[in-house]
Amino acid sequence: MSTVILLIHVMIAVAMVGVILLQRSEGGALGIGGGGGGGAGGGFMTGRSAGNALTKTTAILAACFFLTSLTLSILATHQRGSAPSILPSSGGEGGLTPLQIPGTAAPESPAAPQAPQSQ
Repeated sequence: MSTVILLIHVMIAVAMVGVILLQRSEGGALGIGGGGGGGAGGGFMTGRSAGNALTKTTAILAACFFLTSLTLSILATHQRGSAPSILPSSGGEGGLTPLQIPGTAAPESPAAPQAPQSQ
């Protein structure tokens, strides 16, 4: 089930990138904004209704992307089961334990600092 939703999620993401790239730039950032070119040619999908259609399509794809992201997250949580939490428990210290490399002894507590020896 999660594989099918993941495949749909990727297809929505690719479609959303394509629709966003089709939209006309509003200008700004580097001065390379959507001039559109003068004359009768105009540009690809530059009309007001085409812009509204692309905006609505982007919003629908974004909502679908959001829903598939939530669904995948919920499925992953249920498949994992009850894993231990890294947050401290309410009754004790809790939290993460220090990392220990396999095959080595546990680190000793540091000794008290010694005074420098004069020569």
